[in-house]
Amino acid sequence: MSPDRRVALVTGGAQSIGAAIADGLAASGVSVVVGDLQASDSHMSYSLDVSDEESVSAAIQKVIGEHGRLDVVVNNAGIMLETRIDEQDRASWDRMLAVNLTGPMLVTKHAAPHLAASGDGAIVNVGSIEGDRCNPNHAAYAATKSGVHGLTRATAIDLGPMGVRCNAIAPGWIDTPLNSSYVDAHPDRQVVIDALADLHPVGRVGAPADVADVVVWLASAESRFVTGQVITIDGGRTARPPLPGILQ
Repeated sequence: MSPDRRVALVTGGAQSIGAAIADGLAASGVSVVVGDLQASDSHMSYSLDVSDEESVSAAIQKVIGEHGRLDVVVNNAGIMLETRIDEQDRASWDRMLAVNLTGPMLVTKHAAPHLAASGDGAIVNVGSIEGDRCNPNHAAYAATKSGVHGLTRATAIDLGPMGVRCNAIAPGWIDTPLNSSYVDAHPDRQVVIDALADLHPVGRVGAPADVADVVVWLASAESRFVTGQVITIDGGRTARPPLPGILQ
């Protein structure tokens, strides 16, 4: 590996959107390390539990020990457990907070000195459109993603003087295995696909690569004056207020 080649750590990068982000960064010329509980099929990977500070510290030290630098962090690891707020159990609430919100904080904390040393450090947090609005049974998930958006702005302020930028993305409906399972469970799959497409002015749902392309830009020097921002990636879905079906 060239000593001048930038190095990125992508948490939760072994599958789905995280894997697309890892692939996109690699295609842009960045050396990618995946931190995940499962191994990546395509990139160097380390076992990482983002909710465990010792695991986070050890993974980042491995990156520095083997690559000598760390320039980009993508805090992508996350989980979603669905429960109505009046039935929310403390264990699942705490687990989502630990992974979705405390995880990015811990990774940022331990990565910050190395990102600052690179002189060109960038953090991209993966939030959600549910950080600003919410689907049913998603109180814990929405709360954590709102927290990610706030953490992003706070990080940009705290680390900006150290030469580190921090932004977030807020994806909408992306064609992931999780979302596909909802579609496949419906008796008429095509009806659901068409209905989902109609929600989006661009006429389709998002692909993982749509998310990855924005992350690659935010991680690059092309976005060098962009920090503290939450960029929505939803095909225009949230820009259009809903109408009753009879008026559409």
